[in-house]
Amino acid sequence: MNFQIVKYDDSYRTSLLSVWETSVLATHDFLAQKDFDTIKNILRALDFSVLNVYCLLDGHQMAGFISIVNRKIEMLFIEPRYAGKGLGTKLIRFALNDHKACWIDVNEQNTKAVRFYLKRGFSIYERSDKDDLGLDYPLLKMRLQQPEN
Repeated sequence: MNFQIVKYDDSYRTSLLSVWETSVLATHDFLAQKDFDTIKNILRALDFSVLNVYCLLDGHQMAGFISIVNRKIEMLFIEPRYAGKGLGTKLIRFALNDHKACWIDVNEQNTKAVRFYLKRGFSIYERSDKDDLGLDYPLLKMRLQQPEN
């Protein structure tokens, strides 16, 4: 497999939405169907070109993507058949090294994602009872741990 990270352009839109959907269906079993549908409709209307999105490609196939805005990872999704192959870590390293990312919000119920970020040096600094849409999905706000001086 020959993976490369490329800047998003609209030719990737259908693949990106597919990766998001299959990833969420595989990892967000806590999400109510009506909330999934609401979020999916919001994403369909988004202009991803303004969200600083990068796509992880395996040849011409999208394996995942990441969005980084103001040093915060806003989205990171991996196509389920690519899960567990180090690709999430590859995208995190890209975000940290190339974009100096240091924050992320994670659904508290997505325990695998919480463990993933904790293992990569993030720590929880705040919790909210609702997500950014005001839905009852608690968020853990995480930041990259700074080495002690």
